[in-house]
Amino acid sequence: MEAIYTAIAHASGGGRDGHVRSEDDRLDFDTRPPKEMGGSGEGTNPEQLFAAGYSACFLGAVHAAGRELKLDTKDAAVSSSVSIGSNGEGGFGLAVELDVYVPNVSPEEARQVADKAHTICPYSNATRGNIEVTVNIVE
Repeated sequence: MEAIYTAIAHASGGGRDGHVRSEDDRLDFDTRPPKEMGGSGEGTNPEQLFAAGYSACFLGAVHAAGRELKLDTKDAAVSSSVSIGSNGEGGFGLAVELDVYVPNVSPEEARQVADKAHTICPYSNATRGNIEVTVNIVE
């Protein structure tokens, strides 16, 4: 792959209970484990950051797919749920559920857009075969 852009971020402290910042300082905040994992829940966590990134990236892919398929995606939206749990091998794994909303097309066309977006999105391409990703069409 020939890189077009490279994002750089730094983590310090206790990891999930620490601090992250991007090299350009646009992101600069503390991280905290969620209450469900024994933390305070008072900061963001890696799963929230992954969900935000995947949602934004997938929405961009939805718009690209819409242009390619000549379908109106201007009012589309994507919500991402990222779950963490035991992988059964002593480590942890992730699962993602993407809810894709494309209001200006039929449900069948929305499915076409979402399926095409799933082949375009860099997050989808990076996770394919590594974690479970479910893509839902919502109305």
